[in-house]
Amino acid sequence: MKITVDLRMFYSSGIGTYLQNLLPRLIALRKKDNFSLLFNPGKKPIGLWTTAANLQWVECTSPIYSLTQQRELLRKIPSGTDLLWIPHFDIPIFYSGKMMVTVHDVFQLAMPQLMGGRLKHIYARWMFGQMNRKSSSICAVSEFTKGELVRLAGSDPEKIKVTSLGVDPSWFHIFRQKNPYSRPFLLYVGNIKPHKNLKRLLEAFGKIQNQIPHDLILVGKKDGFITGDGEVHEKAKEFGSRVVFTGLVSDDELKQYFVHAEELVFPSLYEGFGLPALEAMACGCPVAASHAASIPEVCGKAVSYFDPLDSKDIAEKILKMIQDKKFRKNLKQRGLKRARVFSWEKTAKETNQVIDRILA
Repeated sequence: MKITVDLRMFYSSGIGTYLQNLLPRLIALRKKDNFSLLFNPGKKPIGLWTTAANLQWVECTSPIYSLTQQRELLRKIPSGTDLLWIPHFDIPIFYSGKMMVTVHDVFQLAMPQLMGGRLKHIYARWMFGQMNRKSSSICAVSEFTKGELVRLAGSDPEKIKVTSLGVDPSWFHIFRQKNPYSRPFLLYVGNIKPHKNLKRLLEAFGKIQNQIPHDLILVGKKDGFITGDGEVHEKAKEFGSRVVFTGLVSDDELKQYFVHAEELVFPSLYEGFGLPALEAMACGCPVAASHAASIPEVCGKAVSYFDPLDSKDIAEKILKMIQDKKFRKNLKQRGLKRARVFSWEKTAKETNQVIDRILA
């Protein structure tokens, strides 16, 4: 069989992490198939798995979410493709073959007020409609996302298969090296977008900053987002050197931030899965998290929950983790146990089953 995969977001956060961990495992499961991999110039994946004999590389110049991609993808998707896999909802609408689509969240429909304009919301709604009509099967990364697809996008629940994300075994065995920061710190990992709720996190930090020696470290891409959160940058200036934006960091450096942090604070209003919380638990970093969207589904009883709309509650839960060492130790133990429920091998096996059903 010939499978074509859109890898143009291979180095993006979120979807990129999904592709980097899942695709090599999936290719290993389907050694008899031929894969055509679409990539953007200068962003061709590297690694041992990329040298496999059953891979064909196809360069595409059009960016994701562009009008030009619709025309180019039709030209570049190899003839004879038995299955096209698009790992996001922005599908090639004129493609008529079998298609598997992965949906990570339905944020564009759930929170249109944060989309950055009515036209973007209209476009997203239209694309979800096209995805429903054209896809052979939809992989949702959580039961929450599946429910949102049915509720907000009108997707057929029979067409949706939940294929949860995983955590790589390396997260359970991180060698503790030099601390990347010189003072005690609280950690946030993720993008700087409105639905990440960082404004309330900063408000919460402001309520307790004089009671703790910890600074707040925000790890993740902070610039260049269409729906970025400029208020966060302005609010952060009030704290001077107590709040630090690192920007993007390497995977190795990220792991060191996790193992040296006092706790991960995960205040999102909306998450399709919430991978940073899972990775934190895997490496023994306790988590204080929002009781919203998919986060309780993923984290179970292994984190300390707060109301993401109440900065006072966020502050109290952060402080409790710092002050109550017994509580903190208990959460670390629960977190390690919970994280072991999820693996990329399981994700690959479940995704492979979806492919088998489509191709059958």
